[in-house]
Amino acid sequence: MTIKVVFFATLREQLDCSEVQVPASEVNTIADIKIKLARKNEHWQQVFSHSALLSAINHDMVQSEHTVKTGDEVAFFPPVTGG
Repeated sequence: MTIKVVFFATLREQLDCSEVQVPASEVNTIADIKIKLARKNEHWQQVFSHSALLSAINHDMVQSEHTVKTGDEVAFFPPVTGG
């Protein structure tokens, strides 16, 4: 089983990718997903090492230590700025 990972806003453009599937058996938390994705290549490593990256599970904002499970949809967003 897998976890669907989607990318929004400029993050989607930076990665040239809108979504990936991650095997649920290989990750336990959002932080694990970031580590796994960062191993894809140097560019992805730069993106996923950014500490201000926002994440959500099933449309609820969560922190990196939040647990993930099979069937979850994880979304990553660039930091939001206001004005």
